[in-house]
Amino acid sequence: AGKTTLINALAKQLGTLDHTSSPTFSIVNEYKTVSSSIFHFDFYRLKNQTEALDMGYEDYFYSGNYCLVEWPEKISNLWPEHYIKIAIEAVNENERILNVDII
Repeated sequence: AGKTTLINALAKQLGTLDHTSSPTFSIVNEYKTVSSSIFHFDFYRLKNQTEALDMGYEDYFYSGNYCLVEWPEKISNLWPEHYIKIAIEAVNENERILNVDII
């Protein structure tokens, strides 16, 4: 639906000059900005939420840096109290609808 494309655009707007790509196999990629980091997660391959705990997701989520997540439903019980959720709906090959919720 365009998850990685959206994250690439967000990362660039947040100031990274790093090459961005989906971290499907590494689970997380880090992109540097002038003053901080952006962490890009792809939780598709997680079998359960324990794997996110084992990788130390809390260190990333509570670091004060941006965390951009693909497949967030894989860790639905581990979300911080407040976050921004963006859902992408594919209308057709060239159109997407974005729904943004501040939680």
